[in-house]
Amino acid sequence: MITPRLRKALAGISGILVTPFDAQDRLAPAKLKPIVERAVGAGVHALVANGNTSEFYGLTTKEAEAMVHAAAEHNARRAVLIGGVGRSIHDAIALTKASRDAGAEALMVHQPPDPFVAPRGVVSYVQRVAEAGGGLPIMLYLRNDGIGLDAIEKLCSVPGVAGVKWACPTPMRLAEAIRRCDPDIVWVDGLAEPWAPPFFAVGARGFTSGLINVWPEHSVAIHAALEKGDYEKARKLIDVMAGFEDLRAEEMNGTNVTVVKAALQLLGEDCGATRPPSAWPLTGAQVEKLKKQLAAWGIKARGALEETA
Repeated sequence: MITPRLRKALAGISGILVTPFDAQDRLAPAKLKPIVERAVGAGVHALVANGNTSEFYGLTTKEAEAMVHAAAEHNARRAVLIGGVGRSIHDAIALTKASRDAGAEALMVHQPPDPFVAPRGVVSYVQRVAEAGGGLPIMLYLRNDGIGLDAIEKLCSVPGVAGVKWACPTPMRLAEAIRRCDPDIVWVDGLAEPWAPPFFAVGARGFTSGLINVWPEHSVAIHAALEKGDYEKARKLIDVMAGFEDLRAEEMNGTNVTVVKAALQLLGEDCGATRPPSAWPLTGAQVEKLKKQLAAWGIKARGALEETA
């Protein structure tokens, strides 16, 4: 059963935490602490360990288990903690148990990316995760609405599903999914701040954010404007971060996490490189764009960046 605390968090900002590495490409969980402190201090409602900004598919299952425990330790139950689970069904179950043991208040179930995915197979996948979760509420993460509205409706009827992170640029299809499913389910913009206004307009509430690792106060201001129905203010605030998101979308979205980690390096909070197949490091031109963006935000660079030749 979804608690008022979780419902409020899902309708707020789901901040997707980066996964820090050291210079030898090993986990460096202690480096996550200042990022968590900044996000919690700004008022980010939920923190997500093992999301895509966390490089989930670049982690081993053991590393992902370690990161949900690290996030829980740094957070200390201040914000709602959501544990991302996915990959093979047995990996997903192992991560479900780790998230539960860490004290996560909900699970975010990644949509299986296997090329041979049956819509009814996805339903079975979520059912098995729900059973392993022992009652932990579930947020579905839908990146491909091609499974069809019938399958989405069945997914939303799995006991324990409390929210849906809709990461498809199809607001009218989202509106139809909302209409067809349980009205108690919280629908969340899974494409970050730029898509929040159109998704809010058709009934979604809340959004995911990678920006919170760097500038959580801005994400919180955007959410506050949308909650008040001030779409003009929200759009103006989103325009301020547009260059950052455009940079993250370069190279077929391959710089998505790269830009966040590069910005953290410039802040003096080096969380290491991204892992292949993500792009690393930024090109010289991309570095200049990022520096100009941070300067425009009034954020002074305190660290140095490597860049491609």
